[in-house]
Amino acid sequence: MEPLSLYFTLLLAGFVLIGMEIFIPGGILGIFGTVAWIVAAVVGWRNFPDPWNMVSAFALLFAGIFTFVVWIRYFPRSRIGKGLSLADSTAAYKAHDTMAPPVGAIGEAISTLRPSGIARFDGKRFDVVADGEWIDAGASIRIASISGGHISVVRA
Repeated sequence: MEPLSLYFTLLLAGFVLIGMEIFIPGGILGIFGTVAWIVAAVVGWRNFPDPWNMVSAFALLFAGIFTFVVWIRYFPRSRIGKGLSLADSTAAYKAHDTMAPPVGAIGEAISTLRPSGIARFDGKRFDVVADGEWIDAGASIRIASISGGHISVVRA
């Protein structure tokens, strides 16, 4: 592959990989995109005439820094960024401790508890975890403990 084609292919691949990082988070695609930009800068440095090799390298450095700053500053407030993040802080959510029935209350398993599932106590649905064994849907259950918002149940 000729150097100019390789240069533009690496630039395009870097942009695509970094752009895909929006939809597939984890950092790996962003790292590969950054590596593609660095390799493109090296290819440009070695193959472009004297003033243009530095222009290419510094333009890629500036583009990378600019992209990072814009990403951090403006992406969380964009429509896509708002859709990918929580709108409320976790302080707005209440733990089960304040609204769960007391320890020892009897209820019914709505779904099969393998070990987690849904149960009904006093007409309200709660996420629960079976303590020890799987419990079939429809079985009578009792709250064994409540700790940090986690409701542990056993067969009644």
